[in-house]
Amino acid sequence: YRSHGLVRHPGGWLGEDIDFLYDFIHSGDPARRAYCNSTYRDGQMATGRDRTSGDYNAFWAERDLARKAGKIRAATLMAHAFNDWNVVPEHSVRISEILKQNKVPLQQYFHQGGHGGNPPMPLMNRWFTRYLFDVPNDVERDPKAFIVREGASMQSPTPYADFPNPDAKPVVLSPGAGGRTAGGLTLSGGRSSERETLVDNVEFSGAVLAKATDSPNRLLYATPILSAPVHLSGKAQIRIRLASSKQAANLSVWLVALPWTEPANNTMAVITRGWADPQNHAALKKTGDYQSFERGMPLMPGEFVDLTFDLQPDDQVIPAGKRIGLMIFSSDRDFTLWPQPGTELTVDLQHTTLTLPVVGGKKALERSFQPK
Repeated sequence: YRSHGLVRHPGGWLGEDIDFLYDFIHSGDPARRAYCNSTYRDGQMATGRDRTSGDYNAFWAERDLARKAGKIRAATLMAHAFNDWNVVPEHSVRISEILKQNKVPLQQYFHQGGHGGNPPMPLMNRWFTRYLFDVPNDVERDPKAFIVREGASMQSPTPYADFPNPDAKPVVLSPGAGGRTAGGLTLSGGRSSERETLVDNVEFSGAVLAKATDSPNRLLYATPILSAPVHLSGKAQIRIRLASSKQAANLSVWLVALPWTEPANNTMAVITRGWADPQNHAALKKTGDYQSFERGMPLMPGEFVDLTFDLQPDDQVIPAGKRIGLMIFSSDRDFTLWPQPGTELTVDLQHTTLTLPVVGGKKALERSFQPK
């Protein structure tokens, strides 16, 4: 329900927050329902969730499972989907990172669909045979990650040494002028000195903005057409310098595969997404401090601030013939609050970069940029 200080709801569920979740899952003695409603839903949740600022606070800290994951000792089979925009992928990945640090036996299964989806039965059977029934079947020697590749059956994942892929290396790209149509997104060291402006208007969805050949409501930067597939594995990261015309603004960032296509669940169109509140820029200096109690401060209109934050984890192979696009916009119709249109965001391209986790690193991306 929050992302880097920004109030965010699951895709299309405008206004959903912890009180809605309470209404959906509450159980127990019906005789105590009225007490629980008034004490928790309309009491602690209503006052603690802070939908006004979206800032992390003591209320959310009490409910932050990552703060408790250090106590986990049970061998863990983690299953998630890279296109789950309800419980976003960072939830399982953050827990997995802590388990790895603590040497807890861990295996990860990811598919390319949405919310839900179990690992194949043979995979689960091997894991639980070993760790529930203590049968020595050498599952600990198996690959640490199983990932369903694009278009494949959820029952036929591809094994990998781990997630993120150990061969993935961070590669930095810089946007070039022309974001109203499609500026470049290149590996070149020289950065554009341009500043480009977009105008917030939540009337247009992210898909509409990504498909538009020209739009004042987003900035779009794209790589050359790929001559070979590019495998991304891990967390993409945006570093951006921007100014707002108002004291508050939403910031939304999508990675998209261009030209945009319309499959049933858009898994080949949206690579990953991320959101942040520019008012929290002081706490967003590296990858974003999820657990910072530092309060967001109103922006000074026209004053530039720097933010660095991760997009949602992903493992996707972008096919040859596509371009990888960085789309920067303000309000995300399916995920953020809906302010009145008109807020302007100005992006300083010279101090804005995108870091991609590319399997094979810079050389692999360079090869994919070379025309055949």
